[in-house]
Amino acid sequence: MYHIEQEINAQPAIIQNLLETHTELAQHIARSIHAFDPAFVLVAARGTSDNAARYAQYVLAIQAGLPVGLATPSVHTLYHAAPNLKRSLVIGISQSGRSEDVRRVVEDAKRQGGLTLGITNDADSPLAHTADYHIPLDCGEERSVAATKTYTAELSAIALLTAALTDKPELHADLAQLPAAIQQTIDYSATIPDWVQRYRYAERIASIGRGYNHCTAYEISLKIKELCYITGEEYSEADFRHGPIAVINPGFPVLVVAPQGQPLPLLIDLIEKLNDKGAECLVISNDSQVQSLARYALPMPSDVPEWLSPICAVIPGQVFAMHLALTKGYAVDTPRGLQKVTVTL
Repeated sequence: MYHIEQEINAQPAIIQNLLETHTELAQHIARSIHAFDPAFVLVAARGTSDNAARYAQYVLAIQAGLPVGLATPSVHTLYHAAPNLKRSLVIGISQSGRSEDVRRVVEDAKRQGGLTLGITNDADSPLAHTADYHIPLDCGEERSVAATKTYTAELSAIALLTAALTDKPELHADLAQLPAAIQQTIDYSATIPDWVQRYRYAERIASIGRGYNHCTAYEISLKIKELCYITGEEYSEADFRHGPIAVINPGFPVLVVAPQGQPLPLLIDLIEKLNDKGAECLVISNDSQVQSLARYALPMPSDVPEWLSPICAVIPGQVFAMHLALTKGYAVDTPRGLQKVTVTL
């Protein structure tokens, strides 16, 4: 079994452990955030972790009422400028914790009096030591270069913090069901190898999401680029309508992330328009109407709440990217030109 396959399959146990081990830590951090009362939240990240940051933008805003923006690390490192962050909560997300530009954002905020939090898979990393607080992912070594288990663990850590900030019983109840939902999604993805061969010679693919799953469209597109060397474009459903839809010709594969939730009617309308253009819609969804519109449906459990759906919805994309790469004859654990830890300045 390939390392990436093992790591995809390990995600339910990893998330279960994170929830069992770090709930009290998340509650402690939430109390400090409430006491600090930040004016806004800024999230610093790169690569896959940047997509986790996109999830934070939605879940912390919608559930916890916190305005969230994405940091521009180059402002701090290349231009040696430090915007006023003294009233901010700054969250640095990095699997390795060794991205210097992400760490610098956190350091500048802490020096100014801001509240800082690191989320990493290495409790002894520079980022973990710099931040006021740290949530360790406890994923163990991720041996595949393309991140899978660390990504869903990052999302789950953000979700756990969100539940602690709101202290809504229904959010805690949702989290308790999450590991089982992840396992069910993995089980559902077992049919992907049966049809992925159809896209062996695809050279382009679009990935589309909306709302909470804006991040999922970005992360799946990244996995396809990393593993399959395909030109991919990722869009919000709204942005896609503003011009990029013009590139769709018959046979163009479009992966649409469309679980049950607020954006679903808009996504249904888009899928119907894509079908009219002859696109091949690969749809990740737990809605039967949407699945019926797909060229191939990639199912999810029906009872996953929208705010947690990105943690499940990304998994069919991970499996699709892995099997498409294998169909193309590529090395899925060691993609060309990539390394596990990228230290950016």
